[in-house]
Amino acid sequence: MDGSLVGRFFLEPQQTFQRQYEALRAIFVDHEPIDRVAVRFGYKPSTLKSMASRLRADCRRGVTPPFFSPTAVADPSVPVSVKSQPPPKRPMSRTAAS
Repeated sequence: MDGSLVGRFFLEPQQTFQRQYEALRAIFVDHEPIDRVAVRFGYKPSTLKSMASRLRADCRRGVTPPFFSPTAVADPSVPVSVKSQPPPKRPMSRTAAS
């Protein structure tokens, strides 16, 4: 397996949740400056600061970040078919139709 292609998977993520994960990881684990991470992953510094703030708050509350939720596994750009239930049947009115 080509190491450079695998490295690009992590350094240049294409999917939204992976890109968020890698950007936040660079801030919290690698201790990179927000401005540099924002440029590298294509975010505005203010957006990245907001994402970091939300992650801190979620972690304090014990909430699982969205990049680990079951709905985040699929690529959000791929349409997902949703099976819908038919609407509930209403009972017929006992009054005469006008």
